[in-house]
Amino acid sequence: MIQSPQRAVLRESHIRGVKLFSRGKVRDVYEVGGDRLLVVATDRLSAFDVVMAEGIPDKGRVLTQLSCFWFEFLRDVVPTHFLTANLAAYPPELHPYADQLEGRSMLVEKAQPFPIESVVRGYLAGSGWKDYRATGTTSGVKLPPGLAQSAKLAEPIFTPATKAQSGHDENITWEETLARVGKEAAEQIRDYSLAVYNQASDYALARGIIIADTKFEWGLRGDKIILIDEVLTPDASRFWPLEGYEPGKSQPSFDKQFARDYLESIPWNKQPPPPPLPPEVVEKTSEKYREAYRLLTGRTLN
Repeated sequence: MIQSPQRAVLRESHIRGVKLFSRGKVRDVYEVGGDRLLVVATDRLSAFDVVMAEGIPDKGRVLTQLSCFWFEFLRDVVPTHFLTANLAAYPPELHPYADQLEGRSMLVEKAQPFPIESVVRGYLAGSGWKDYRATGTTSGVKLPPGLAQSAKLAEPIFTPATKAQSGHDENITWEETLARVGKEAAEQIRDYSLAVYNQASDYALARGIIIADTKFEWGLRGDKIILIDEVLTPDASRFWPLEGYEPGKSQPSFDKQFARDYLESIPWNKQPPPPPLPPEVVEKTSEKYREAYRLLTGRTLN
């Protein structure tokens, strides 16, 4: 760990005696008792599919605590994998690692993930905007002609994507989704995803944040489809400030876009090793994450 002015930055967790289930770009996941997982959000930052050498202070705490907020908010909307983020309720073998786990981990039910990313778009941005300009559609969904960049759609649309192990996810059509997960599961995932987006979007708008788009992960536990992974965080969503929103251009966002913009401004081929991030870029990116948390929850970060 290295020290930041706020807190220690956790780049990688080390929990001895507990099986490491997976280590992703941001999260370290451990198997606890066979049917539960411990999800630890580190402060790693991935940009253009390359993990930066520097951690972003408080990033993992924001991802975890914002996910916990939304899981509670959505408990009457959809079933989820969330069990607890209270360290006192964790198995005893995890208690010695409180310094790594406090505020950045949660205990969840294990589920079998579906092999798609469930993307919902309420506004035209990112790959949705790119597809629209090229074809007038996104994920096979026909959109009206003449829409501007960042335009609000008449109603949110479900635009699934592949779940890429490396490189970028690719948008897929509804027919491809049916082939991957089956009709019954596809329809339930779509309906759940739109229901969650609509609830969260209305809430966020009242707090001054536009959720332009977001991606959900769904899994199967027994015969029940449940919401898994992180949910409605700056890493999984495009959050825009409502103040100053204007279609026809790209919008500022509460996420790692500040770091991405810096990386786009310097000579780098977007291949490892990554260039160093200046301290001011690290701090500004951290600030964006903390501000999203504060606006959405009405609380300062623990």
